[in-house]
Amino acid sequence: MLKILRLSIAAICLLPGLGQGQAPNPPSSVTLYNDLQDLNFLGSALYIAAHPDDENTRLISYLSNAVHARTAYLSMTRGDGGQNLIGPELRELLGVLRTQELLNARRIDGGRQFFTRAVDFGYSKNPEETLEIWDKQLVLSDVVRIIRQFRPDVIINRFDHRTPGTTHGHHTSSAILSKEAFELAGDPEAFPEQLKELDTWEPSRLFHNTSWWFYGSRERFLKEMDRSKLTVLDVGVYYPERGMSNNEIASLASSQHLCQGFGRPTSRGSEEEFLELISGTQTQGDDLFAGIDTSWGRMPGGGPVGEILEGVAASFNFTDPSVHLPELLKAYQLLDAAPDSYWKEVKTGELTALIAGVSGLYLEASSEDPLAVPGDVETVNLELVNRSGVPVAVQSIALESGTRLDSAFPLPANQKIQLDLSLEIPEGHPGTSPYWLREPGTLGTYQIPDPEFIGMPRTPPAYQVRIDAQVAGIPIRFERPVIHRYSEPDQGERYRSFDIVPPVSTSFGETVRLFAEASAQPVTIRVKSNAQSVSGTVGLNVPEGWTVHPASQPFQLDGLGSEGLFEFRVTPPAGASEGSIRPEVVTGGNTYNREMIAIAYDHIPTQTVLMPAQMRVVRLQVEKAGQHIGYLMGAGDAMPENLEAIGYTVHQIGTDDLTPDNLQRFDAVVVGIRAYNVLDELPVKNDALLTYTKNGGTVIVQYNTSGRGNLDFSKFAPYPLQISRDRVSDEGAEVTFLEPEHPLLNFPNPIEPADFDGWVQERGLYFPDNWDPAYTPLFSMNDPGEPARKGSLLVAPYGDGHYIYTGLSFFRELPAGVPGAFKLFANMLSIGKAQVKTDRAVKG
Repeated sequence: MLKILRLSIAAICLLPGLGQGQAPNPPSSVTLYNDLQDLNFLGSALYIAAHPDDENTRLISYLSNAVHARTAYLSMTRGDGGQNLIGPELRELLGVLRTQELLNARRIDGGRQFFTRAVDFGYSKNPEETLEIWDKQLVLSDVVRIIRQFRPDVIINRFDHRTPGTTHGHHTSSAILSKEAFELAGDPEAFPEQLKELDTWEPSRLFHNTSWWFYGSRERFLKEMDRSKLTVLDVGVYYPERGMSNNEIASLASSQHLCQGFGRPTSRGSEEEFLELISGTQTQGDDLFAGIDTSWGRMPGGGPVGEILEGVAASFNFTDPSVHLPELLKAYQLLDAAPDSYWKEVKTGELTALIAGVSGLYLEASSEDPLAVPGDVETVNLELVNRSGVPVAVQSIALESGTRLDSAFPLPANQKIQLDLSLEIPEGHPGTSPYWLREPGTLGTYQIPDPEFIGMPRTPPAYQVRIDAQVAGIPIRFERPVIHRYSEPDQGERYRSFDIVPPVSTSFGETVRLFAEASAQPVTIRVKSNAQSVSGTVGLNVPEGWTVHPASQPFQLDGLGSEGLFEFRVTPPAGASEGSIRPEVVTGGNTYNREMIAIAYDHIPTQTVLMPAQMRVVRLQVEKAGQHIGYLMGAGDAMPENLEAIGYTVHQIGTDDLTPDNLQRFDAVVVGIRAYNVLDELPVKNDALLTYTKNGGTVIVQYNTSGRGNLDFSKFAPYPLQISRDRVSDEGAEVTFLEPEHPLLNFPNPIEPADFDGWVQERGLYFPDNWDPAYTPLFSMNDPGEPARKGSLLVAPYGDGHYIYTGLSFFRELPAGVPGAFKLFANMLSIGKAQVKTDRAVKG
């Protein structure tokens, strides 16, 4: 029973209909009919790839909605290493955002979602590097665990384990790990510690979701592919009861990846998917589950249950599904009496949800407040409505750490019953921040506080309400997470999770501070109360060799959400030094040092994330020329505030500001990352940038993506320039100076090879690979075994000004406080100002 119980806890977090912090899906007759079809299929499929957006939503939707298999997507990572087209979140926060977008996608295509603890550490060119950084055995154990937990009959890899070096190293690694896990999941000698709570499992088939695209053409694909191992599925089926095709559902699902720019129009019509058998038994025709018993006969005692439920499906009443309740309750009793098994546990949850839907039960537990702290007493409003003529009576209600009601009462037809429950939050509650961010991890993996969390897409709900009821006299237990329901005047009803947070949170107003001199500078920390009243002391933890005054200060904050600002004097050492300043807030005998960050977008529930509060401090004298910088934001980054740390005045501008007259007020204009990819008006306004440059200005264009091939950037640049997919992913790659005497490398800061020490994640990406002789390349670098890449930074005179194109990842280096990156960017902004340092006044 222990193994089954653990499986059911995980299943609660994975059911598509139970959207934690999401508005509930109304159970229409069509939805209930499809749920009934799902209930009558006892088979599972697991799709495996590397990142959010790698999954094939067409195939996941087809398996979920046409085949009615329990289908899940296992993403090795949460996409933490990518870019964000809709906001400033990067790295860990981007992973939280992309997790929610994946859950949105699964909510639409009907799949479930899993993750390993692997970190998307950035682009990797081969699986050897990936698996070393990920700690192959650790991540492999996660894949085996998820297979043993989910028990897929069929596993489908998005990528090919046999083609290392032809795609992202994470991609190939996902297929390598999947193939090995396919063979190990049934071996009791493999990761035996998992068998204390799980059983071994042997999937029947492993496929590669291949495509003619991998071969260059459909003709070549059909010629070279071994057709005997190929299963072809037409996934463009139409669902008349929904009025939608499978492709339309898939398009809606993939369009949830908004931060990756995956919004796309829906599509219709026949479309083929190709599955190459890698391991396991041969299929028959287009049936991936051929030879596998997916009927109720698969489960001990399931035959009689299946007979009833298949009869209900054959005669389903769309006008009044509640007429089937007697049969459903009879099936529930038979299922409850069946021997314990994996499928009994899974199907009991599905049948319980179907009974609630058919009988029109609305059961919701909503907290009075969105946040609570350990030690609080929170009010939870329980809303109970029986929207059918079926007799329903509540027998008892239990709220973890809170109210328990043991008196029975009926739920009259269509009469709302509201109860206020009292919930006591214990002092030792670990909180609800994403579980994978609670403890420091490594470059390649997150530290998971509890093995039970491995694979879960999100932290389980803080609390659940258990409602024991009798439906038409049959006892059934319903469970609902405590969420927070509220309304916004401009958006209407909204849902979010009920979060447990610490009594105080802290933050700095900036992410990095440069200390040009050895004198003290004021550093201000913000302390926010998440409780009604909190007091204690606040201090700063500074790097070795740095000093802070005073050592600590007392604070008293009264009122939920009240804040206080506390200033300290921080003195750096005389010589070069770098590190991080961290807060230390002591209250109630505990020390707190985390910032509370809300990730709020209309398309996902608001996420409350706790991250270590810190400010990078660098003892470094950065010289500069000029003062006023115009910054055109692209896909989102923290560059403006980092340039202000050097001492520049940064003015964020939009495409409407791109006129020659308006730009003349700036000493330089910086174009943000991927601006030409995401700003539709920029190509139209680009001539203003070139005119500004020709008249004596400096324009710095940061990287843009090139699509699947090269991008001719010549129409945007003053001279011909072609952007490629070349990158240097090794952040420690040796850098050769091609023009060491070039002014950009010498004024106002001398740039040396040591300035490329300490870079993070990569050197750069999407370097130009072909350019006009008017450009001067300044650096050469390469990943191991690859030719030299000379396009990381190109500079060209144009008229009286200078045009710079760079693929160096300054958007990562400056927020990380890399000293050399600050010096180099200051030189780029100062180019052409060696003789006369200008300080144009900003007009208007």
